[in-house]
Amino acid sequence: MSKQYIYIVQAMLEPAKCKIGVTNDLERRLKEYNNMTGKSKDNIYQYLFTCEVSDMKQVEDDIKDEFRRLREEKSREIYFYNSGLFEDYVKFIKSRKMFIKEIFIKTDIQKEVVKIVKREKPSLGERGLTKENVMKKARKVDNDEFYTRYEDVEKELEMYDSEIWKEKTVFCNCDDAVDTEDNRKTSAFSLYFMQNFKKLELKKLICTHFGSVVDLFNQGAKGYIFTKDGFSEFKDYPKGYTGSFDDPLSLKILNEEADIVCTNPPFSRMMDYWKIIIKSGKEFLIISNIANVVTSAYITYFKENKIWAGYNEIDWFLTPKMELTRAAGYWYTNFPIKDRPKYKQLKIIPLEDIPEKHKKYDDSKTLLVDNCYIPNDYEKIFAVSTRPILNGLLEKGYKIIQDKQYIPYINNKARFARILVQKI
Repeated sequence: MSKQYIYIVQAMLEPAKCKIGVTNDLERRLKEYNNMTGKSKDNIYQYLFTCEVSDMKQVEDDIKDEFRRLREEKSREIYFYNSGLFEDYVKFIKSRKMFIKEIFIKTDIQKEVVKIVKREKPSLGERGLTKENVMKKARKVDNDEFYTRYEDVEKELEMYDSEIWKEKTVFCNCDDAVDTEDNRKTSAFSLYFMQNFKKLELKKLICTHFGSVVDLFNQGAKGYIFTKDGFSEFKDYPKGYTGSFDDPLSLKILNEEADIVCTNPPFSRMMDYWKIIIKSGKEFLIISNIANVVTSAYITYFKENKIWAGYNEIDWFLTPKMELTRAAGYWYTNFPIKDRPKYKQLKIIPLEDIPEKHKKYDDSKTLLVDNCYIPNDYEKIFAVSTRPILNGLLEKGYKIIQDKQYIPYINNKARFARILVQKI
């Protein structure tokens, strides 16, 4: 009998998602992915995890059931991806009784980038870089760059009172490049604020470009700072400046000049970014993974009311080649939300009026409710999924109870992650 395997695979140009599947031949399956027609020759597939199991179909069904909220509806293989979710996928697979042994797990994706990125032109010397500079920067590249579309920036920012921008310095600090002659080489965030600078009555706009071995936005491998102050516009290339959001100079701008931060941080470094931006005490509008709401690393921020959902979800981004790619993004902010439209999606009614198919108790007798139903007469702790939190449940008289995600078990079988909440 042939062996059975579970695998997690990812394409290099599709960092916001991965594929989880089964096969009897790992080598053949990877070749099939990399020989698909209509696929960019640079979009190389690589395994993130492989393991041997005794019943691959059963494990696959368990994965589909456990992570159904993170699974793309139109494809049976595609799941949303970030480093935290990847750990959850692997942990769940290893917990199955059918798990036999781990064969491969990719623990350092960053180093692989150096192997696949073509050498940039002009030469390192002409760009003011040494080989040591390149290797240092390469370690910071996680190949998860995807750009926000202008229409998505406009859609969200137009929801807020224009007064919040008046006489404020806006800082776009996650590779928000600016090309004054070509909008295609300009970040959607930078472009929006430049085009609406006068309308919003901004005091100043500061945007940074991340210098890396991957020439993001075709703006060169040197990090720079673009500043628009009234009619004055200029770029500065400080010596040794990387353009990263945690570069000392970027942190100095954040803490000493910025009033509002607005950007799309790299999903692979989201934990670092949230820690920095929330600690700064600045006002912000940022994009992150929709699953952050039920990811233990972020729940405390929601619990302590330091961040909450904005207005809109984002399903599509652009790759560096300006091709559409799907990702599970959402806007997060610390700006007050007035009359959130998605309040209407919350069905806050007595427990007995909630349809039976949308309420159940797990093995520990904790109430689970689905489909945005919320019991308004239930005083005990209960568990909800991501959507009610995104729709503004915490603004309707409910609070998060613990600092980590809750994994319910029904008949000793783990279900998808939730959040424990209680009526205040």
